[in-house]
Amino acid sequence: YHHTDIKKLPPWRITSAPVAHADVTLICEPDEQWSFAGSKAQQYWLWYAYNTKTSGVLAYTFEPQNDETCRELLALLTPFCIGMMTSDDWGRYTREVPKEKHLTGKIFTQRIERNNLPLRTRIKQLVRKTICFLRSVEIYEKIIGSFIEKHIFY
Repeated sequence: YHHTDIKKLPPWRITSAPVAHADVTLICEPDEQWSFAGSKAQQYWLWYAYNTKTSGVLAYTFEPQNDETCRELLALLTPFCIGMMTSDDWGRYTREVPKEKHLTGKIFTQRIERNNLPLRTRIKQLVRKTICFLRSVEIYEKIIGSFIEKHIFY
């Protein structure tokens, strides 16, 4: 892609692929990872939800690390039949996900944590100790969003 081509890309934020067996209850792992956008002083967060059955991403968003962003990600998951969410014991998920549909603990997040590795390996901007960061938040979102949509959407 050229810089001007990337600016024209629309962010999808939710998979547009048809959901096979839409009546099947899914187990979803939400997670987030930070990087820099704009400057090295500004952390920017990628939040995404991972389908453990298909090893794909159901939805994602880019926002600050707060409860409102957690609610936004959960709202993007409403079209899916999510039966259980598994996450680390981080306060935002425990406050926003109903207890009867939420399992916490590092043992339940192994798949999504493993998925973070190829993201960090293939997208330089997600590496924590990097000299490569994007000054434009818009381009940051579009590059990472395009990668997710092309390679790891559901």
